[in-house]
Amino acid sequence: MRLASFVSTTLGKLVESGIGFISTGPFGSQLHAHDYVDDGVPVVMPQQLGDNQINTDGIARITEADRDRLKRHIMREGDIVFSRRGDVTRRAYISAEQSGWLCGTGCLLVRLVHPDCDNRYLARFLGLHQTRNYLIQHAVGATMPNLNQGILASVPVTLPTRSEQKRIVDIACVYDDLIENNRRRIQLLEQAARLLYKEWFVHLRFPGHEHVKITNGVPDGWEQKCMSDVAEFRLGKMLDQKKNRGDLMPYLANINVRWGEFELTDLREMRFESHEIETFGLKYGDIVMCEGGEPGRCAIWKNQLPGMMIQKAIHRIRPRVGLDYRYLYYLLFHKAISGQLAMLFTGATIKHLPREKLAKVVIEIPPASLINLFRGQVEPIENQIDTLQSNIRLATKARDLLLPRLMNGTIPV
Repeated sequence: MRLASFVSTTLGKLVESGIGFISTGPFGSQLHAHDYVDDGVPVVMPQQLGDNQINTDGIARITEADRDRLKRHIMREGDIVFSRRGDVTRRAYISAEQSGWLCGTGCLLVRLVHPDCDNRYLARFLGLHQTRNYLIQHAVGATMPNLNQGILASVPVTLPTRSEQKRIVDIACVYDDLIENNRRRIQLLEQAARLLYKEWFVHLRFPGHEHVKITNGVPDGWEQKCMSDVAEFRLGKMLDQKKNRGDLMPYLANINVRWGEFELTDLREMRFESHEIETFGLKYGDIVMCEGGEPGRCAIWKNQLPGMMIQKAIHRIRPRVGLDYRYLYYLLFHKAISGQLAMLFTGATIKHLPREKLAKVVIEIPPASLINLFRGQVEPIENQIDTLQSNIRLATKARDLLLPRLMNGTIPV
């Protein structure tokens, strides 16, 4: 075994010396809300991108005619698509299955055919901690980070030989396959829990519904309450390096909150004083929701990491005594994913879900016996999900410790 012999370059120089381009997705004027259809060609938006993966939940679709009209944005196998705004580290390698999909508004598309570069290696290299930091530090915009073609072209890239790239990819795929299998199992479990919620509390086919009278869409024995009556709300702390005092502690920002899960690989820190820990800290069972960016995106905090705090653009929703956090979470998730919260959003370009509007949302509260029955059904599902997410974190940590050492030659391949 020998250490890799490396070539140092940039993404832009690679593209220039090969065949390809770095381009932005279609402008908003080219793709309107009325262009989207229920069944058609998938359009990959920033919210669909993760750590080298595409989440198809709620993905937008267009007709084949609109895809052909925007043919310069059609993706093909081997392309790499980046989020152009918000969490600028999110990206995905386009597989054969996703070839023919459209690169959507708010994304950047990298196409490269080069004899010295395996794009599967490149997609993983662009996910290294050092590359993520480079993108974050060079992104422009005070309120929402943004990438452009020039910034992405300037990203440093280190390439070992093509054969060594392939061996590194083969090693990474062992971890990726394990992670992906766990993710698929999680998706099936989450779908089962969400379908159960819809069946019982949206379609009102809960156990014993045949014997319950429903008036104006509300079953007898259920209560209608404002969110502020059933939960406590708190926005996180404003990031201000000049004013913040105390100890450095990790915090969740918008980019760390996904639909039903958290991205904890690139956490940032700010200073918190001891008296702020209760105010801005998270406890088991808290519902964490994005206030801006993609408002309504939410997940349950289950002490994945100790001492976690929240930043200003995050709602911490803590159910009051007597209301199970699982029921409230699935209720809010459904309202968010179905678009019911969208009417509350403010802002023309960057959407926000203000605390005062969320607090006034009217929700239905079933009898405690029915909520307890629901909890008994979803708790085993949640436990399985927690175990699988823990396995993913362990596999991800092991992979992310190994890959940089393989890519810089510390460990021979």
